[in-house]
Parts: sequence; structure tokens; C-alpha cells
Amino acid sequence: MLYRELPIVRVDGEMFAPATHPVVEEMPLSVTVNGRHALTAMTSPAMLREFVVGYLYTERIVRKLDEIESIRIEGNTASVLTKNPFAILVSHKTVLSGCGGSTSFLDAGRLPAIRSDLILLPEAIRAATKETLDSGLHRTTGGIHLVGLFDGEGKAIRIAEDIGRHNALDRVIGHGLLSGVDFSRTFAVSSGRISSEMVRKCLVANIPVIVSRGATTTTAVEAAEAGGLTIVGFVRSKKMNIYTGPERVRGASQAAAGE
Repeated sequence: MLYRELPIVRVDGEMFAPATHPVVEEMPLSVTVNGRHALTAMTSPAMLREFVVGYLYTERIVRKLDEIESIRIEGNTASVLTKNPFAILVSHKTVLSGCGGSTSFLDAGRLPAIRSDLILLPEAIRAATKETLDSGLHRTTGGIHLVGLFDGEGKAIRIAEDIGRHNALDRVIGHGLLSGVDFSRTFAVSSGRISSEMVRKCLVANIPVIVSRGATTTTAVEAAEAGGLTIVGFVRSKKMNIYTGPERVRGASQAAAGE
């Protein structure tokens, strides 16, 4: 269960009454790699294997799935063995539910560039955003983020829920790695703001487009431009803002060129 009914006092105008309300679960997950503590993540208690795989990959602790020899998850602990026992790890790191990443400074020049010729229809972007946000858990609790991974036609590959959008993105990336997905033919949809850390994870995974119903940041835009990533924000009804990479949205290139 991803939520619990907790007692509250409900206020309606001048009326006060005891009640219950569903609240999303949050758990600490301690991850060790080759016997060394790598991180403690505050996360939702679901898709933990996918989260671990996605995190190890987007943090470049492993470069390929076959570098992971085993993952054992018991309670609040995940133990990972890799083929390279000398992988450089960040020890005693805590990833809070709203944050992620190994550094506070993003060096766009050291990030990989997108390698993809994907072009999306605006209709596929709108439909994928609507499908991602159609979450019963979010309607019930109002306290969850959602990230969807879609193919180039707009068909859902996996939608993940988590208290943090960075964790949810790691989950769908982990699912893609475990399922042999070609990320260059996919795009990601987020319920929350597109931060520089979300951009970094997409660049590492070679996901060419990231979409959100919300905003982005200047640092995210700068990193996306440097890496050739397309950012689409404020996807609502028939409207959207294309911040970078308009050539990946059919019909947008001419407008970007001022034609």
C-alpha cells in the first residue's frame, strides 16, 4: 500500500470534526554497493528494484545493466554487487523526497549529448501528458509525483509514482534498462517542474525529450541546449511551451526560426 489513512481534524468554515485522510507513505531505502554505503533515499515503497537500477545508471555508478551482478532488497536495505568492485561512490549520501543527484553544481560541458532523430507529434505529447497525470493515487492523496516513459508514438512503456519526481524518473529509467528499451526512441513526461537534475538524468539515459505540465528552470534550459535535449513545458489543453529542441516537435521548427 502506497498510502495510509491517518487521523486528522477537518475544518470547514467554523466547523471542526474528527476524520481521516489518506497520506502517502515515505520510507528510507539504504543502498550499499559492493559493501559500501552509497546513499539513503527517501522514497515510496514501490518499484524499488527499478529505482536502484535507474539511480545507479543515472549517477554513472554503472554504465550498462550487465555491470550489475546482483541486487538484493530486504526491508529498507538494498545490497548491490557490481562487476567493478572499485566503482567510485558517493558515501553517506541522502536523497530527500524532493531532491536528487550527486552534485549541487551542474557542469553541462561534462554531460553526454543526445543521439536521436526522434520527432514527436504535438498530439502524442498532449495524450501522454494526460495519461501520465491520470493517477488514482494522486487523486486520493494529492501528494504524489508521476513520471511516464513513452515510445515515439505516444504509447506508455511505464508510468511510475513517487513522492519525488527525480525518484520517479529513476524508476522508469530502471524499468527501461531491465526491459531492454531503446531510450533514443522515447520521451519522458513529468507531473512536476523540469529541473536541471531531471535534464541531467535524461541526458545520461539518452532520452531526447522531457515534457511537463509545469515549468522549467534557466539552468535546466541551458543544460538541455548544451546536450541537445528537448524541453516542453506547460502542456495543458491544446497549449505547450517548447523551450529547447523545437526540431523534435513536428511543425515547431519554422516558428522557432521566425518564419
